[in-house]
Formats: sequence, structure tokens, C-alpha cells
Amino acid sequence: MEFAEALGGLARRQKGFIEAEGAVITWCVGHLVTMSYPEKYDAKYKRWSLDTLPFLPARFLYEIIENVRAQYETVHSLLHRKDISCIYICTDSGREGEYIYRLVDEMAQVNHPNKKRVWIDSQTLEEIRRGIREAKDWREYDALSASAYLRAKEDYLMGINFSRLLTIKYGQTVAKLLKLDRAVLSVGRVMTCVLGMVVDREREIRAFEKTVFYKIMGVFRKDAVSLAVEWRLSETSAYRHFPNLYKENGFLRRQDAEDFCRKSEAMAVSGETGRVIKKEKKKEIKRPPLLYNLAELQNECAKTLKISPDACLKVVQGLYEKKMVTYPRTDARVLSTAVAREITKNIAGLTRHEMLGVFAKEILDKRLYTGLIKSRYVNDSQIGDHYAIIPTGAMTTSGRLSDLEKNIFSMIVRRFLSIFYPPAVYEKYQLEIAFGEERFFGGGKICTDKGYRILYEKDAEKETAPETEEEEESSHEKGFLKLRKNDILSPGVFTCKEGETTPPKRYTSGSMILAMENAGQLIEEEDLREQIRGSGIGTSATRAEILKKLFHIDYLHLQGKTQIITPTLFGEMVYEVVRSSIYQLLSPKLSASWEKGLTLVAQGSITSDEYMEKLRNFIILRTNQVMGVYNHEYLQQVYTKIAPLYEAKPSSSGKRKRKDSRSGGNQDADG
Repeated sequence: MEFAEALGGLARRQKGFIEAEGAVITWCVGHLVTMSYPEKYDAKYKRWSLDTLPFLPARFLYEIIENVRAQYETVHSLLHRKDISCIYICTDSGREGEYIYRLVDEMAQVNHPNKKRVWIDSQTLEEIRRGIREAKDWREYDALSASAYLRAKEDYLMGINFSRLLTIKYGQTVAKLLKLDRAVLSVGRVMTCVLGMVVDREREIRAFEKTVFYKIMGVFRKDAVSLAVEWRLSETSAYRHFPNLYKENGFLRRQDAEDFCRKSEAMAVSGETGRVIKKEKKKEIKRPPLLYNLAELQNECAKTLKISPDACLKVVQGLYEKKMVTYPRTDARVLSTAVAREITKNIAGLTRHEMLGVFAKEILDKRLYTGLIKSRYVNDSQIGDHYAIIPTGAMTTSGRLSDLEKNIFSMIVRRFLSIFYPPAVYEKYQLEIAFGEERFFGGGKICTDKGYRILYEKDAEKETAPETEEEEESSHEKGFLKLRKNDILSPGVFTCKEGETTPPKRYTSGSMILAMENAGQLIEEEDLREQIRGSGIGTSATRAEILKKLFHIDYLHLQGKTQIITPTLFGEMVYEVVRSSIYQLLSPKLSASWEKGLTLVAQGSITSDEYMEKLRNFIILRTNQVMGVYNHEYLQQVYTKIAPLYEAKPSSSGKRKRKDSRSGGNQDADG
């Protein structure tokens, strides 16, 4: 209805479309057309067999998705209406949206001479009208369309060929080991890489050997000031050549730490004092964070609201459709110059926000937005299809939001408004205390100007918010600042504090989304690392769905309360199958390499045919390699080693439960 309202005039809703004065509006309900399964090419492909691999059709077949056929027929008929003078393509402004329409256009054989592409960042009436007014000839997006088709063909061919190949070769072995009726080994360019990241992390945790250590804490006093400080090794220390040290601030044996404490307390009894030999103070400035892209928002929601990336995307997509936020499937964390020039419109609407409206009003009243264009929050070169997720300023439906919608909307609003406020300023200090031959260190920081942090206070709707816990602790330490160099301090108690090293953290659903976005950090080759920078593996539109699929086919397990991700026994066995056959699928390097090719196609440096030739050769080579390898005994050895790890694990409630290792995947993995 937004487009009907934007075009003006009376509008009558029909089945599958809206007829307005001088315009007809229809829609796709997601994809209406999809790539056909192999058996549509030839009945022989219905039966999975090594004899029919690799499957590499010369021409790809497409078909209408049955459960949306009625809507397709509606769109088809409207695209061929004789009274239509111009077709405006308004699918989502991105590669996937472009692909959705191009499939329909190709299937319906639309030969209309006047087709234009509308590219918008939000669903506000003003933005829709601008998009229609500035619509470009659809052929200007042919390069984007070509890369979309190639991406789909690549995922289709890898999924079809490698899933069938590995299932035929190893499915029976895996099923027998896991005591399953059957096992379908679904693999794909992105989903298998994500599986590899999770299993690799789990194995790092298993291999981790913790180290127990003992730190020395001392208390020194001067008048009303009591300072807890930590011992560290120094050039004057009697322990500088001691063999059982932990790094430079602890001992590996409790006995040595306790001996240190007894020696220090004996020195104190004999009259030894401490002396401040160094005091350093510096200003620390913490700027407001960059705006949300989808990955950052999904990570934040997983941490604070304990919801999955898929649930977050559904909510923010709903807010977009309610016109309250801009396009959500974006990788950018900055604004464009054009948007920054008109930003007061967004801010003005937020003055009606129940909790944060007071800050929007302050930004307008004090003109805090004046320096935005020259700030780090505006950078046209860092924007692909869309700028960061920000509120549009439309608040008409805010009263009808669910609690979850309100929470996520407030997160977006708070992050947006914070960029107009100054940085938070802290006074950070460090003390060094001499006590005999040994040196003790302590420090802390005090907030001297809350700056943008005032938006994140617990009582944010008030102008004067209560202090945060961090700042309350800093207030307790303010007395430390009274100390001066050469001050004499009285020693108090000395204690050894036990600690231990910790293994790497497991991924959460949110941190995995960020890891997928930043997967280029795992690639050694600089050119490939640069290629994947800013895009990672998967896209902002597909990452949540890829994770959801991995949970659904039981490769990964998601702990609902904590959002922690762990592999299942089935998932780890699939990992081993891939590692011993097509190991490239487990590395972000493969995704980066193909992404580089797609970029070259979009730039016109190589043709679609050249890209497809490279893809076909890759699939032929890997298929032939797998056919010549037999790793069944190796898989038996791996299973014997890892199966006990999954037999019984404590759940978060403390009870013990058996891990599920069933297979549920479909035969053709998209990701």
C-alpha cells in the first residue's frame, strides 16, 4: 500500500495487485521462480549415482514455485497488459532483489520497451517518490544481474554435485557409524565453511590445556586512601631470573607465591614502606560507535536480548515495512553524503520517541548535527548498495509495536542519536610503587565527561541520569588521584590470587554472524583478504538463513538461553568427510576466490562465460579427485575418537542429556 499511497489517487485492492489511478502495483512474495532440480533435465538424475556426476548442464532450467504460482500468474498477466506504458521494478534494492525480478522477467518473457529500476533505502513516501522520480533504465543493472545469476548457479552446482558425491561415497558409512537409517551429507560453499569454523573452534577448546597461576596483590595506604595493587616483574626484582614465573606478573606454584607474601609481610613488620615512584595520567577519548549494519545489530541482539540472527532480521524487516527504519540488509556502517544533508528530517521525527525523544530535541535545539558530513559517520566510499540502518523518523506505528520490536527499535534509535553527541572523556591514571626491590602497579579511570554515554544510562529519559556501575567504581577510586610522586605509603596485607588461563570462546549466533562478515581475517593471501573485506562469506541477506539451515539439518546445535553454537556429532563427521575429500570447502579462501570473480564480472574485467568455465573446471577436478579416494577406515577411526565426547554432555541446567546426531538436510545445499 505504501507505493499506492506514494502515487496518490484512489486505489482498489484486487487479488494479488492494487489498481490505483494511473498505475497498477503488484508484488513478489519472495522468489516466484527457482532453478529446477536435476530430474527436470532428465529422469535419470532422480536416482543419485556416480555415473551421472558431475552434473553440469549447458543451459539452466527454471520453474515456477508451486505454492506461489497464483501470484506468479497475476504478475505475469500484469506485465503483459497493453495499457502499461512503463514497468517500474521495485524489488529490494540489492543483488537478491534484482535476481528475484530478473527470474520473473525471463520466465514471463517480458518484451516491454520501457523498464526502469527503482532503487530506494526506505519505505517512506518521500523515499518511494524519489526512487520513482530518479529511476534508471533497468539495463544499467545488467552487471548486478549477471553476478546474481552466477552466484546462484555457483551455489546450485556446488550443492548438487558435492552433496550427491559425498552422500553416495560416504553417506552409508556415516549412517552406520551414527546408527541412522540414512545420512544425506549436504554441503555448500558457505554453509560448509561455517561448519568448519565452528568445528575448528571446538577442537581448539578440546586441545586447550589450562595453566593455573598465582598473582600477588598488595594493599598500601596513605591517610584515608587504600590502594590495591598488583606485583609485576621489574629490573630490580629479586625474581627476575626465577624459573617458575607465569609471564611477568605471577607464579606457577602456590608455594612460591605464598613465600613472596610472607616475605613481604615480614618486611612490613620490620618497618619497610612503599613509595610512589611514578604517576602517569592521560586523557582517554571514547567516540560513539559506528552505526549498525545488519551483522552488528544481530550480534548486539544475540548478546543483550538472547535472540537468534534470524529472529532479529525478522523484527528489523518488520520495522522496515512499517517505514520506521531504513533497508536492513546492509553491510555499511556509515551514511551517504546525500542522506547526511537531509538528516534533520530523521531526527525531527524521533522527538516523539517515548524514551529518547528528549535527546532528539536537544540535537535539533543545539544544532549538534552541523558537523555530521565531515565526520567518520559519513563516507560514500564505504557504501555498497545501501547505507547503515537508521530510523527514518516515521513514528506513526510505534504505539503498536511488540516489546521485542520496541527494544530493537530503541537500540537503532540510540545508536543513531549517539553519533551527534561528543565523545565520552575519561581520566586514566597509572601508579608504580616501590617496595624494597619489588614493584607494584595499580590504576583506573574516571569519567570526566559522559558525552554520548548519557544515552546509554539506565534512566535515559531523564536529562541527569544516574551513574553507571563502572562510574560508581571509579568514584571509589578517586582518592587515588590525591597521591603524588614520592609519597610514602604504609604496606598492608599481601595475598596470592589464584587464576587460570581460559580456552577460546565458543561462537554465539551473534559472534558467528560477525565472524562470517569478517572472515577475510582468516585468509593469509593479501589480495584475497582484501577482496572479501567488507563482504565476508555469505551476504547480510543470507547469513542468518545459512545458520538457521545448519541448525535445521543438525550439523550445529544452538543453545537457546545463551545463543552458544556447538557442533553435533553428525556435523563433525560431515566436517571430517569434507576435510578428507574437498577440504577447500572448509576455508573462507574459496569463498573469497569466487567473490573476487563475481566482482570482476560486475566490473566487466571477465565475462560470465569465463567465470562459468572456471567453475565447471573446479567441479570436474574435485569430483574426479573424490571418486579416486576411499576414506572409510579413516572415518571409522575419527568416529571412535570423537563419539565419546558426544555421548553425554551437561546442559545449562546441570542435567545430562544425549546429543542428537540425526540428519535432516535436503539434497541440494544453497549455501
